[in-house]
Amino acid sequence: MRWGVIGTASIATRSVMPAIRSIEENTLVAVASRSRETAHAVASSFGISAHGSYESLLERGDIDAVYIPLPNSLHFEWVCKALEAGKHVLVEKTAFVTLDEAEKAVALARQKKLAIVENFQFQHHSQHRFVRKLLEDNAIGDVRAFRASFGFPPFGGDQNIRYKRELGGGALLDSGAYTLKATSFLFGHGFEVKAAHLSYNEIVGVDWFGGAFLVDEEKDIFSEVAWGFDNFYQCNYEIWGATGKLTATRAYTAKSDFKPVLILEQGSGSQQLALEPDDHFRHMLKFFNRSIYEGRIEEGLMEIISQAKCIEAVKALGGWRA
Repeated sequence: MRWGVIGTASIATRSVMPAIRSIEENTLVAVASRSRETAHAVASSFGISAHGSYESLLERGDIDAVYIPLPNSLHFEWVCKALEAGKHVLVEKTAFVTLDEAEKAVALARQKKLAIVENFQFQHHSQHRFVRKLLEDNAIGDVRAFRASFGFPPFGGDQNIRYKRELGGGALLDSGAYTLKATSFLFGHGFEVKAAHLSYNEIVGVDWFGGAFLVDEEKDIFSEVAWGFDNFYQCNYEIWGATGKLTATRAYTAKSDFKPVLILEQGSGSQQLALEPDDHFRHMLKFFNRSIYEGRIEEGLMEIISQAKCIEAVKALGGWRA
C-alpha cells in the first residue's frame, strides 16, 4: 500500500506516519501541507516527498491510499476529493460532522469501489481481545450494562481546534465519539440513543461535556456514556455482568510501551490483570490493508454510517446547537 498524508497534525507525525512505515507492505510516499515550509520540514524527517497543496498530492499516480488528519470540518471535502482521485481513505475521527456528509461520502466510496475507514485505532489494541475472551468464557456472567468515560481537563489557551466551532470542534465529536464507538465496537450496532445531554461553554461556543443513554432492546443491554473537555481525567469502560464486573482502565489511549491493566471483580474477590503493551496504530493500519486486499471495504463504510447515526441522535436529544 503506497501512502500519502494530507495534513501535518501531531497525530500524523507522532503516531500514524511512523506506524505506516513500520509495516513491510507499506510505503510512505508523500505528505502535503498548505504551508510549503511545513510540508518540507515533515517530509525531510521521513525522507519522503513534500507537497505545498493537498491537490498536488492527490494528483500523484504512485499513491494508493491517503491518511487525512485534518480538522473535522474539512474531512468531507478532502475525503470526497481523495475518492474522486481514486484513493482509498483513512480519516481521523470524527470522520464527518453530520450524517448527511457521511451518507454522501459513503455513497461516493461505494460508487468508486474504494474504502473509507475511520481511525478509531483503540479498537485494535490487544487488551480488547482479552476482554472479549473473558466475556466468552462467562467470567462475569450475562452482561447487564456497559459504561464508558473519556474526558480530560482543558488544554491550555483557547486556540486548540477542539474549541473551534467552525472547525467541527466540541467534546461530542472528540472524546464523546470514543465512548459511542466503544459501545458498538464491543456489543454491536443494535443500540438506540434514548436520552442525551450536552453542556456548552459559552465563551468558546462549543459543547464542553455531555453524556448519553443507549439501549439494545434485543440483547437487553444498556450503555451509559460520558465525556468532556473540563473533567477529571477518565479513559475507561466497565462491563457489569450478572456475576461480576470488568474494567478497562486505559481503554482509548494506551501508548505502544504502556502495560494496560484490567480489573476483574467476581464474588470470590478482585484481581488486576496486567497485560502486555501493544501498538494499536500499527494494528489499525494492518486492518486497513486487509480490508482492501480481502475485499471487505463495505464493513468500514457501514461502521461510518452507524457511528454517524448515533452521533446525530445524541445531537437531536442533547440540544445540539447547529
